[in-house]
Formats: sequence, structure tokens, C-alpha cells
Amino acid sequence: MNSTLQDLEQRLQASLGPVVIGMEPVIRALAVAIVARGHVLLQGPPGLGKTLLSKSLAAALGGAFKRVQGTADLMPTDIIGVHVYDSRSSEFVFRQGPVFADVLLADEINRAGPKTQSALLEAMEERQVSVDGRQFALPPDFLVVATQNPREFEGTYPLPESQLDRFMLRLDLPYPGRGHELQVLQQYGITAATGAAPVANVGRELLAEARAEADAVHVAPELAGYVIDLASASREHAHVSLGLSTRGALALLRAARIHAALRGASFVAPDDVKEMAMLVVPHRLALSPEALLEGVSDTGVVQRLLEQVPVPK
Repeated sequence: MNSTLQDLEQRLQASLGPVVIGMEPVIRALAVAIVARGHVLLQGPPGLGKTLLSKSLAAALGGAFKRVQGTADLMPTDIIGVHVYDSRSSEFVFRQGPVFADVLLADEINRAGPKTQSALLEAMEERQVSVDGRQFALPPDFLVVATQNPREFEGTYPLPESQLDRFMLRLDLPYPGRGHELQVLQQYGITAATGAAPVANVGRELLAEARAEADAVHVAPELAGYVIDLASASREHAHVSLGLSTRGALALLRAARIHAALRGASFVAPDDVKEMAMLVVPHRLALSPEALLEGVSDTGVVQRLLEQVPVPK
């Protein structure tokens, strides 16, 4: 018999799979982020379906979807909102920005300037925004799905470390294989007349049950120590100038717990940590200038850490 978390993932796969073809591993990772209430950074070249994936996810969750396009002239008020004067009531009223949504797509977030990028910091961490001394609450399941072009593209700004640390997962989207790309052309370029297929709602009740199930997964003290050892090793690595934070260690443990539940286990194993480390850790590491000159990648550093840090028995 499937667990609630497995049912949730299967429903997401069934809802999103026909729309975003060939992204089964990405949808599985999104299931982890949704249960953990974690934000997601999608990285890859333009035109791979990142926007369609985000819209479809919002529809599957049954929530409001808003989109912000990152540009050099985008201002913080364009995201958060602004007070405007209402002549009928003769007072200023707050006009909500697109951040007031269940799923916010920050498209090409690294094309916006650092000041605008920082406007999302409070929203992502505390699920609220502060405007003129007042706090406005965001939806309880508020989720940011941000897309990022590779840093070497023209007109991009590197995301601040404090913002990268607030993304639970970074999912690198490669070009699809030939078979999947043929399916995309068949569905959207030849036979499609009305666009993407409708997306089925997975149900909020199922999501609440999945979260309760993930909370019941056992974490041994040795396993928590393994996560701490990985974090400590990242801070001491020769190619890393800024290692895994405590927030990052918590995100890794939380993701591993959900991954264990997804495979039907009642306890977290080291393999769960290793699987999730490749999604949780790389974007949180700031590589040293020497590492960049040598062509060392953040994923390569994480792979090396997983090979070197002893696994608890």
C-alpha cells in the first residue's frame, strides 16, 4: 500500500507529467519542496518549460499564481506593492503586488538588480512583507519558484548569498533527450490546438496529511551528526569560501526526511541525505576564486564531500 507522500507524488506526476514532458525527476523534487514548504530555484537555458512548469504547479495546488519578469529596471515595489492615494476615501490604501500569491514565479530573477532581488528576502523567510512600518501576511503555503539563466549570460547579476540560502532546492534543467523533445513537438507543435492540457488538483487535504507523515519519519542522532559533518567539511574545503549554513543543514535534513517517506521508509538513511545533498547544497556554496579559475563546479565539490565524509553505520 502506498503512503500518503507517495500518493501525493503520483498525483503530481499524473497532473504535471502530460504537460511538462520528461521532467519526472524535477516533479519528484518539487514534491519534496512542497511538503517542506521550501522555495525552488530552476536553473537552465531559456525555452525549456520553466514557466509552464510553475504555472502547472500552481494549478495542481489549487492556488493563485502570479509572475514577475526580472529586468534591470524592476523595482522592489513592483514585487511587494505600494500605497496609492484613493480619492474616494481621501486616504492612502495598499495595493498588493504579485508577491501576494500561493505560487510566485520570479522569471529570470538574476536579470533584476540586487536591490530588487533583496525585496524577496523577508517574504521567503517569514512569509510576510513590511511596507511603511506595517506587516502584511502572505498565504501560509507561499512558494517562490525562481528561474535563473546561467551566470555567463549577458545582463545577469549573481544572486546574493543570503537569497540563495533561502532557496531550499536548486534544480538544474538540461536539454531534453531526443525522445522527449519529439513528444513536445508532437504535443505542442503539431497536434495541439488549445495549448497545454488541463491540470488536475492534487488536493490540500492530501498535502496536509503528507506533511504529518513526513514529520513522523525517524531521524537517528548519528544521521543528524552526518549532516553536521557534511556542513563542517564544506566550511573547511579548500575550494569553498562560504560553506553550508545552519539553515542549509536544516533544509538538508528536512529534505532527506521527506525523501525517506517518498520511498516508503520510516527512518532516514545516509542514502537519503546523499540524494538530497545534490539538490540542497551546491547553490549554497560560494566557491573561491582559485576554484573558479580551475573550473571546479559547485556540484563537483558536493560530490567530493559525499565521498570524503565518513558515513555513519
